[in-house]
Amino acid sequence: MPPVPPAPVRTHALRLCLLAGLAIYAAGACFAGYDAIGLALRAAGLALLAFVAIKRCTITTWTFFAILAGTEIGVDAPRVAVHLHVLAEIFLRLVRVIVAPLILGTLATGIAGHGHLRSLGRIAWKTFLYFEIVTTLALVVGAAAIHISHAGDGVTLPASVATSENAPPLITHPGAEAFLVNMFPENIALAVAQNQILQVAVFAIFFGIALALLPDTKKAPLLSLLTSLTDTMFQFTKLIMYFAPIAAGAAMSYTVGSMGLSTLLPLVKLVGTFYGALLAFVLFVLLPVILLTRIPLRAFLNAVSEPAAIGFATSTSEAALPLAMERMEEFGVPRWIVSFVIPSGYSFNMTGSSLYLSIAAVFAAQASGIHLTLGEETVMLLTLMVTSKGIAGVPRAVLAILLATAASFHLSTAAVMMILGVDALIDMGRTSLNVAGNCLASAVISQVEGSTNH
Repeated sequence: MPPVPPAPVRTHALRLCLLAGLAIYAAGACFAGYDAIGLALRAAGLALLAFVAIKRCTITTWTFFAILAGTEIGVDAPRVAVHLHVLAEIFLRLVRVIVAPLILGTLATGIAGHGHLRSLGRIAWKTFLYFEIVTTLALVVGAAAIHISHAGDGVTLPASVATSENAPPLITHPGAEAFLVNMFPENIALAVAQNQILQVAVFAIFFGIALALLPDTKKAPLLSLLTSLTDTMFQFTKLIMYFAPIAAGAAMSYTVGSMGLSTLLPLVKLVGTFYGALLAFVLFVLLPVILLTRIPLRAFLNAVSEPAAIGFATSTSEAALPLAMERMEEFGVPRWIVSFVIPSGYSFNMTGSSLYLSIAAVFAAQASGIHLTLGEETVMLLTLMVTSKGIAGVPRAVLAILLATAASFHLSTAAVMMILGVDALIDMGRTSLNVAGNCLASAVISQVEGSTNH
């Protein structure tokens, strides 16, 4: 029997296989015009990547492989690809089942089990201050990026876009008073059924406080039940996440197969602007935050990679919520902080959405041929900053906000509707940044509180 090579040698060999697989797949993409050669190269690249995934056997590696394989199916077999969306939908349904009981259990047990009543108020104002600063910076970075690229200049707006039969209906964003009222559930069963994350979190906070105020003899049985529920839901999460790579590949396959790559070329500059802005935001905002708060960079990247990959592939923040909470707890953030900060961030810390909103709004102005003054653009960014809060629970919320902003500043609705052509591609990066940003927020608050146990 031949000797087994040492672990560093195996790791180095797998990295070489990974790079070789990516290079071969990229070469196949470059030869897309030559069907036989391009397909053979892409298949060889995917085979090498599959070998790496089998050897590493992690959800992240398999998810990455599934995304590329799903893209290939979408390009080469679009008729098959459009029917694979059912697999992604099954995964999302399973995840939605987890979210409400997981938030209820983690928040209630975190508050009642550890008596963090005074600490909860302290971290609340720190959390929301952090949310406001980071989302405002995201809006500024997005606006700067679109002004540098001028992606909207010279775009020809289709006359029929705004009145197309396929255009989604106009959705009104709730006002400040309505949003404040909607934070509080009138029926917890209805809030769970509708997956209203913020309402469930608010109920869980009050429930945990009430439970903490009970004598130990009365508190212990219910606290034990909720602790068992929470641990069970985390195990449930682990089971479901084995299905995540299949769902990710199916979602990507459906997106590419239903839309096609060629239809997205006219707006490729907008997509490039967004991902350039995303990279700049990570390097000049999130990375300094990590360094200033002395969060271990490598350990944090390892913790956030799987939730961000799932968010990227499914374009759904809630799909990554259970795993994000689990990974941050494993990272060393106390459960009671994780269960407060991350669900709250789904309404108040959507950094990816904020980045995208400023880019899309200025793009619409450029495409409409409207030059906004510095004062007008500042007002528009302030409007986006306020109206973007609480968008996580509103279907097609980003579109709703963009349409409302376009109407307020007399921008062409056709420009906003045109963005829908590439929204699926942008939404992947937008969602992964939302997920990573909320994970970082929980780590930052934990560091500031001195509660992290790496």
